[in-house]
Amino acid sequence: MPIRDATPDYAIGPLLQRAHRHAADAFNSALTALDIQGRHFGVLMTLQRLGPMNQTRLVEHLGADKSAMVRMIDDLESRGFVKRCDDPADRRAVAVTLTESGTKAFKHAETIAKAAADDLLEGFDAAERAQFKRLLGKFVNVAPSDVAPLPGRGQQ
Repeated sequence: MPIRDATPDYAIGPLLQRAHRHAADAFNSALTALDIQGRHFGVLMTLQRLGPMNQTRLVEHLGADKSAMVRMIDDLESRGFVKRCDDPADRRAVAVTLTESGTKAFKHAETIAKAAADDLLEGFDAAERAQFKRLLGKFVNVAPSDVAPLPGRGQQ
């Protein structure tokens, strides 16, 4: 069912929920060949971009639930995509790092992600795509060139 232009401003929550479901379904479907989901991709992408980090930092960067993060890392570790090791910065913590297999899986998933994004945004021209990304980043308080929340919701 199409969304009408007369959708009230206070309906932003339901609209974002529908947008999320639409994008998540498409993305998860595209990643089926790799036996991962979008949530796994987020972990792989964060580790690829920022390097090894402990689970607490992953939770902060991805805005994930702590117990969900443990399950995601368990899933990725069972596939050989990540490994846990001692965190050199905090001997009480465990760092998560990409394996060689995880790096290869990420590169394949990244190609899939780009194609899925192209499909999702096929009705947008280049300027609209850039604006859409910028506005979404602004809405969730993320720098346009980043995917991780800024400390203090943008206040340094």
